[in-house]
Amino acid sequence: MTELSGSRIFTGSRVLGYVSTHVPFVARFIKRRGETLLCTSVGKWFHTYGCDKFRLLSVSGEHPGPITYMSGDSYHVYTASENNIYAWRRGCELKHVYKGHNATIHLMLPFGIHLISIDEDNILKIFDIKDESEFLELGFDEQTFKVTTLCHPPTYLNKILLGSQQGQLQIWNVRTSKLVFTFQGWDSAVTVTEPAPAVDVVAVGLANGKIILHNLKFNQSVMEFIHDWGMVSSLSFRLDGVPIMVTGSSAGHIVMWDLEERRVLSQVQSAHHGKISGLKCLMSEPLMVTNSEDNSLKLWIFDMPDGGARLLRRREGHAKPPTMVCHCEPSGNNILAAGSDSSLHIMNTVSETFNKSLGKASHSRKASKKKKRLQFDTLVLPPITKISSCMQRDKQWDSIASLHRGFFVATTWSYNKMRMGEHKLKPPEMDKGVVATCLTVTHCGNFVIIGYSNGQVHKFNMQSGIHRGCYGKEKKLAHKGALRGVETDLCNQRVITVGADDKLKLWHFKRTKTTPYHVMRLEESVSSTKCHRDSGLLALANEDFSITLIDIDTMNIVRKFDGHDGRITDIEFDTQSRWLISSSMDCTICTWDIPSAKLVDIFSVEKPCTSLSMSPTGDFLATTHVGEVGVFLWANRLLYERIFLKPIDKKEVRVPKLRLPSTAPEKPEIDDLGRIDLGEEPEYISPIQISEELITLSDQPTSRWLNLLHLDVVKKRNKPKTPLTVPKSAPFFLPTIPSLELEFDLEKDKDGNKETKLLMPDSLSTLTAFAKKLIVCETVENYEKCIEKLKTLPPAAIEAEVTSMAPDAGGNIDVMKQFLKMLDVMLKSNRDFELAQSYLSLFLKMHTKIISQNVELRDSLESVEESASKAWAKLQNELLYNICVVKALKDM
Repeated sequence: MTELSGSRIFTGSRVLGYVSTHVPFVARFIKRRGETLLCTSVGKWFHTYGCDKFRLLSVSGEHPGPITYMSGDSYHVYTASENNIYAWRRGCELKHVYKGHNATIHLMLPFGIHLISIDEDNILKIFDIKDESEFLELGFDEQTFKVTTLCHPPTYLNKILLGSQQGQLQIWNVRTSKLVFTFQGWDSAVTVTEPAPAVDVVAVGLANGKIILHNLKFNQSVMEFIHDWGMVSSLSFRLDGVPIMVTGSSAGHIVMWDLEERRVLSQVQSAHHGKISGLKCLMSEPLMVTNSEDNSLKLWIFDMPDGGARLLRRREGHAKPPTMVCHCEPSGNNILAAGSDSSLHIMNTVSETFNKSLGKASHSRKASKKKKRLQFDTLVLPPITKISSCMQRDKQWDSIASLHRGFFVATTWSYNKMRMGEHKLKPPEMDKGVVATCLTVTHCGNFVIIGYSNGQVHKFNMQSGIHRGCYGKEKKLAHKGALRGVETDLCNQRVITVGADDKLKLWHFKRTKTTPYHVMRLEESVSSTKCHRDSGLLALANEDFSITLIDIDTMNIVRKFDGHDGRITDIEFDTQSRWLISSSMDCTICTWDIPSAKLVDIFSVEKPCTSLSMSPTGDFLATTHVGEVGVFLWANRLLYERIFLKPIDKKEVRVPKLRLPSTAPEKPEIDDLGRIDLGEEPEYISPIQISEELITLSDQPTSRWLNLLHLDVVKKRNKPKTPLTVPKSAPFFLPTIPSLELEFDLEKDKDGNKETKLLMPDSLSTLTAFAKKLIVCETVENYEKCIEKLKTLPPAAIEAEVTSMAPDAGGNIDVMKQFLKMLDVMLKSNRDFELAQSYLSLFLKMHTKIISQNVELRDSLESVEESASKAWAKLQNELLYNICVVKALKDM
């Protein structure tokens, strides 16, 4: 059995939509930046956001397991994963690893030069931050004191306060490892301990909803509050001089307490849709940051008239795994994702700063805005099961339609206004228990066609939400059974419906309440459909795990694909309708080549794919998976690699299993010797000349050779109005090269060959450096060196070199003969064809009179002419052949 190394087409790129988990965030003020940085856990990685603009700054490296706790100080961010602790600098540089725990770590506290950690086995360890050594270890009995909280009261030197599940609190001296004092507690588990701005006072949050401000020095309770919304999950004090305590509950509510008047000051109901894991008021600012297990991070500002807080900025993703994903723009930069939490999100593939949430689907959008009803879920619609969109008329009216689980009413959304629409699309008469099963928005964006479980198909107007008729004449039923798919063509001429009665029907789009003009009996039952309007291909995902491809123009079955071993969850065409991509509950994603009807790529993932969408530009494949709240992007390797696709027999190959893309780009694998594995195929390097029988052009820009014959016109046109400044002359003992710029002749005496044809010494010679190098050439290698030297010169310098070869300009006949031999070498090598022609033209223009009077030059020129004629004849034959082929193809 052949084993595939990986997917031939797709490679993991990154994941979108991860913001936060149940782990409390870490806030660190960076004095050098003048900004507070927020670090949130997203599983095996953590993100660092800037508090000013909530922009993602960095992504950490991958941990061996999910992050269980986070903490930080002025220098490091500490993360606990499995049994180890990792210290990070600048959000992505791993500096230290602390080992020694035998269980999962759930509490940490940086304490000066030490780091305190507590694991699930109720063992406390203290590490030295710099040398990673273990400083102290303490064990506690879980029956009498199960540690749940950890904090350091200010001004208490070398002391920490531990809270327990039994309700007791203990103060320990970590330097002497002795118990200082035990507080009996309040007969409820301690969930939060936070030092207050007042000396000796600590706020203690309990599982029964009580918050107690306790004086540690006198062992007395200063004041007590009761939380009506369950367990206290987080607590913080305002640090900008206002005596307010803020608490978060397990139900997602926030309460502000006035400590002077000992009462509730304000409250924010349903601030999050889950337990508030982290809550922190920023130093010297009226700002507060919260995060929750609902995959959100929010920034609040205290500027309300009653002293309360309002939402200032937020970053959020899906609270529950999304089940539908589709690209909504021709650019492919924005993706629509609908989740089990009834919300619709827009995710940007370029920058996560542009991610937007369109909110949750509700029975009444205006009523949902009222604070009194936010705590109730009666207005929220069921999870979204189907979405369809068209952005042709997005500026005028709603452009997105969606269906909901167990619901017959369809909802609309506005991409332009970033919110839910005003229309609820429902037929005038509908029996109880009927559910909308499929829908499609037309290519023009004016209509939406919806199919129902009782066999009806209705048409609605997207602008007004008015019902525009139904398809089917007998009892207004289009099919005898539930609709499995409904599609329209590119020009709104046909409506294609597929039902549970194993029939495919074609209807005239404008003629409602009529019979179909074509009915096709299907061999297999269909579970879902997908139509590529540009090519007129309709894909049917069958219940026997096969895929059928139908041409809606001829109504013939053109392809059939078999290969999945589980229920097909989604199918998708690429932009050019060359590939058909399918996903199944067998955890595989297959790519089928439609022209050859073969499987060309297959790979499996850790969790089954529930939905997929190919970018309109063909650069990314977006997928959603079971139990994952993110949208995963797979890059198309064919855009930047040379890959030859071959048919794959699934029975003869072992399907490769790929990891889901992470939040950070994947790095190439490095072997034990430190070499980077670049894959099976080596990097292709183009040779200088593919074949000696072909003509190769140079890589020189056209500005170096195109205008050599017209330099006099260019100079006259570019003549400056003010005189040029003459550079200072070089010292008399340094030879210079005649050019537009001051250059020294450093190649003098470099060659060991001292033989010369000149009768005068070099000191009295008037030849240029290039002419001196040219006149001593005897072999082809020497001429090639001169050619490379000539390529580096600008056009003006080339003209000066050619002009100076004349006897009356300081040159001689021998140099001119050598230059013609150099051109002959260039033409015979079939390389630098255009350069040779340009240099020859310039030479003939400058020295026509001298050539006509000298026999030796005419003889050399004949050899050059013969070589040029052979090269041009070869090029002319190839050009004429290609022109004839093109004309013949046009006439066919």
